[in-house]
This record gives sequence, structure tokens and C-alpha cells, in this order.
Amino acid sequence: MDARQLKYFLAVVDTGSVHRAAEQLFVAQPSVSQSLRTLERDLGSLLFHRTGRRLVLTAAGHALVAPAREVMRGLELARATVEAVDGLLGGELVIASMPSQSVSPLTDLIAAFAAANPLVRISVRAASTPADVGKTLTTGDAELGVVAASPTAAVLPGLEASHLETQRFALLARDDAALPTADPVRPAELAGAALIVGQQGTGMRRVADAVLREAPGSRFAVEVEHREAVLPLVLAGVGIAVVSDSWRALAKAAGAAVRALACPDALAVSLVHRPGRLSPAAAAFRDLAVSR
Repeated sequence: MDARQLKYFLAVVDTGSVHRAAEQLFVAQPSVSQSLRTLERDLGSLLFHRTGRRLVLTAAGHALVAPAREVMRGLELARATVEAVDGLLGGELVIASMPSQSVSPLTDLIAAFAAANPLVRISVRAASTPADVGKTLTTGDAELGVVAASPTAAVLPGLEASHLETQRFALLARDDAALPTADPVRPAELAGAALIVGQQGTGMRRVADAVLREAPGSRFAVEVEHREAVLPLVLAGVGIAVVSDSWRALAKAAGAAVRALACPDALAVSLVHRPGRLSPAAAAFRDLAVSR
């Protein structure tokens, strides 16, 4: 068994087929097939059931996934640690973030980190919910994650977390005339409002559901999975958006009207990662985030 075999095995697991794995790895398809056969022979077990063009993990294959990911993470950590002996002179840091938190606080954190470590390439992976962030970290597709959840909710099991900030909720509209004059606005004052809301399972949607219950005649005009569409929809006059405070600065800069929403709900924003040693870049980012 060698690292290349494990790398090819995990590529097939993640893509579901030898063909797509070969495309992802930029190698010939026979190379991936031969690597899998060799790995199965060395282990003495079939790793996949072959059903037409699809490959489905056997019990032995499922058992190999987690140890294989640990091996690959260990190799990546070893390489990054050696490269950082003379400082963070390169490498890549991958962060999974929920959409609103990628606006804030992640933008400011990345700006500060990039200023101090300009040669480290940063990749931000989109994750709609805390569970999505957790899955991305578990599979090794990202090393750090930024999540937002109710302050009373448990941190994602199996992950270590550092609290970054607490965010309240706000309302966005095309202009001041579209919002009540009060600041903060009570949900009952939004009677008859057309609301732009996030998808199920998010803090934005939870608060929007509460507004809908308390504001007579209000309705959901648009449900948005692509969070980047929220502000354009507001500016187009489609409705009033229920968002986290992270949107305030961006919305004001775009010319939207902003009001605080009077509600008891809030979001606890945390930086999360798998237990164990982090790469030098991830450790430096975590330390910067916590210090700020």
C-alpha cells in the first residue's frame, strides 16, 4: 500500500467512478483501475462492488476511508510543516464557510492574514449549513471552517471550536420608505411585508419564520439558496430581506436601507477544525482569528 493508491482510492470514493476520478486526478483511467486492483490484492479484500459504471463501497471499503484520509492529511501536514520552517512562504489554506459569515467576519480575517502571509494561497469553500461545514472538514476538503448557529446549540460533534463573535439580525430594503421608521423594528410592524428569506436549516430562515408568525399578512416572496442573490433582490425592490448583521456594511455601501430587527435570536460564530495538529498556515489563521 502506498500514498498514490490511497489517493486514487479516495478520488473514486469522492467522485463515484473511475472515469471521474481519473479526470479529477489528470491521469489515464487505466492507471486508476490498476491502482485499485493492486490495492485490493494487497489488502486481500474487495473495496468496491461494481454495478455497471458505478462503484459502491463494500464494508471493507468503508472501513478504509477514514484511515486513508488520515494518511493523506498526515502527508499534507508533513509537507506544510517542512515548508514553513523559514516562515509561511507558500502553500494553501482551505476554509469552509457559511455564506453570510464569508461576508463577515471571514473577509476581514482573510485580509489581515493575507497581509501578514502574502504567499499563502487561500481557498474558501461554500457550505450552506453547519452540517455542510462539518462534512467538508471530515472529508478533508477543508482544514478550517466558519459556522454560525444558535448560541444554545451544541458545537459540531467531533470538532474543536473557537468563538469569534455573536451576530444579531437585521432587515434590508431598497430604501427607507420600504421599512418602518422604528430602529429596531419589531416583527409585528412588518405586517403585509414581502420577505426575502434563506433556505431551511439556516439562522436567517429561522428568524424569518418567526417574523412570518408575528406579522399579519406577511409572506415569503422569494426563498434564496444562493445567498449572493439576496442584496440584488433587495435593491430591485422585490422585498425585505431578513439577514444577519454580517450584511450591514455591504448593504449600506450598496445603498440599501438597514434596520435592526428586534428579536431574541442571535448567531454564535465559531472557527472550527478537526482535533489534532493543524498545518502551520491553519494554526496561524486560527491564532489570528481568536486574537481579533
